[in-house]
Amino acid sequence: MRKNQSWKRILFGAVIVFAPSFIGRAWGGSSEDGSQLWLRYNKVNTCQVKTNGQSPTIDIAVRELSDYYQGPTVTLMIDKEQKEPLINDGFIIKNDTIKACNDLGLLYGAYELLRLQKEDNPLLRSKEFTRGIKSEPYYSLRLLNHWDNLDGSIERGYAGNSIFWDKDQAKLSKNNTQRLIEFARANASIGINGTVLNNVNASPKILTKPYLQEVKRIADILRPYGIRVYLSINFATPLALKQTKTADPLDKKVSDWWKKKAKEIYKLIPDFGGFLVKANSEGQPGPFDYNRSHADGANMLADALKPYGGIVMWRCFVYGAKHKGEDRVKQAVSEFQPLDGQFRDNVILQTKNGPLDFQPREPYSPIFDQIQKTPNMVELQITQEYLGQSRHLVYLAPMWREFFVYVHPNKLRAIAGVANIGDDANWCGHHFSQANWYAFGRLAWDPFLKSERIAREWLRQTFTLDKGFVEPMQRVMMESREACVNYMMPLGLHHIFSFDHHYGPEPDGFKAEYPIEWCPVYYHKADAEGVGFDRSSTGSDAVSQYREPLNKIYNDLESCPEEYLLWFHHVPWNYQMKSGLTLWQEMQEKYNSGVRDVERFCLIWDNMKPYFQNDMQRWNEVKARMDHQLENARKWRDVCLNYFGSFAKGQNTGSK
Repeated sequence: MRKNQSWKRILFGAVIVFAPSFIGRAWGGSSEDGSQLWLRYNKVNTCQVKTNGQSPTIDIAVRELSDYYQGPTVTLMIDKEQKEPLINDGFIIKNDTIKACNDLGLLYGAYELLRLQKEDNPLLRSKEFTRGIKSEPYYSLRLLNHWDNLDGSIERGYAGNSIFWDKDQAKLSKNNTQRLIEFARANASIGINGTVLNNVNASPKILTKPYLQEVKRIADILRPYGIRVYLSINFATPLALKQTKTADPLDKKVSDWWKKKAKEIYKLIPDFGGFLVKANSEGQPGPFDYNRSHADGANMLADALKPYGGIVMWRCFVYGAKHKGEDRVKQAVSEFQPLDGQFRDNVILQTKNGPLDFQPREPYSPIFDQIQKTPNMVELQITQEYLGQSRHLVYLAPMWREFFVYVHPNKLRAIAGVANIGDDANWCGHHFSQANWYAFGRLAWDPFLKSERIAREWLRQTFTLDKGFVEPMQRVMMESREACVNYMMPLGLHHIFSFDHHYGPEPDGFKAEYPIEWCPVYYHKADAEGVGFDRSSTGSDAVSQYREPLNKIYNDLESCPEEYLLWFHHVPWNYQMKSGLTLWQEMQEKYNSGVRDVERFCLIWDNMKPYFQNDMQRWNEVKARMDHQLENARKWRDVCLNYFGSFAKGQNTGSK
């Protein structure tokens, strides 16, 4: 991720301007705008709710059920003496009773009951429901990370401006309370319990009194929904604010400044969650500036937060600072593995799912193999920076489930997702991008859920229960990520996007004034012999960072999975693939199949039009985005095949 620049470019023959509320404008027909997300409940006011507890959170649960549940009665019961104690805000639903150990568990149980009702889930009529449904979140920390800037812009945001920050903050604060309540309600309904309010490329101003007062206001709104607030911080904040002469983490005046600041924050916000830190990466300040380690920096902050129960989430997305010249995908392990076990117990290392930068497909980050003594958390990207942004329908749950195939959920202490939320009427820019917000919450609660199930849940709640709609659109969603990989970067190709905005292909990209690791030519290394980045033991040796036996599997050209082939190997154009085609032929087939898939998706959506006779705005908006996606997919195919074809030079036959 690089710092965004405001821009207006001609892409794929169309002028695209990222601006607030583009998708929220009415297109004619019904005024349905997608603002209700998956919470499309009809008020019935028929349910009598009884409870043995009282709190603002329980009040919300009572109100939701009183308004929307169709049963005659529901009992909400705080029960701390259960034979099988519930953990992490879990709940049990049995007949018309929801039991939990705390008020937040009751709220989550209420939303679960409403979800089952909205889906017309047969579970409500099953013996299992009579015996009791028990649900507990797998992770205690389930966070959204917002890359929102204090001027209201959002780095890698494609759905308008920030719902938290604005150039005219006083005006926004006066008008956004209801929007924040709706945001909190949506998150609570899928079990998200924390949010970072600002960009990891953080402004030091976020820790000044005016902004901390605003953080307090936001925290007070979100708190009844079980959502704690966190802040990204600039490591050099006291120096930048001219309150210290250095930001050296071992300088007592610096550590004292952070302790005083923590005390100030917790006086305002007693349940403040902690700090997220991006340090010594992409030009951000950090402990390396003072010849200190990541552990030195993280521990100094952790000590300041420790008395209040706060945590430090220290990002492992690092490159270009200490190990310049080393293969970028190796640098995180090189920097953090030697420090494993040296961090305080309230430090969690936060790492992207892949070792590079949220590509359409990457192998998992080997840091999850290498860090054994320090808690880990994964950072997933909900906003589609490298997957068509909010202009392409790409359902991300299959990609995240792919990560969990290699990194077992029990290897992680927590989970975070980079949010795709803005002030557009439909929240996410593309109506189907809402599914990724929903899917993240569901997988953060239960990382073993099937992608198909989550897609079906979302479709049934968001659109209709009709199988004629749900089944074909579920297939579209499930196939969409693989289609995107194929029309963008199949077979392990990666990072061949246009500079800065990361939208569209630029495989020939090279700028001498840029660091080489930002240039597409660095990653594909196409030449007359072949294509791909050699990360085998005879190349950069990135394979050695993976556990047995994967390091050996990835190292061998014959055994390396073909979806990662060009990630780990420089492969001859005439290399014979498992299909019997040469590599060059296989690349052509992949690019063409990706385009064919999107053509098919567009036809399927056209066939869904009868379901939208009273909801033409949503159908038209999705159709416009899908038509644009098809145009983009064709452009990706044509640009990439023309470029790589100039190296392959007719290599259409051949063998190993």
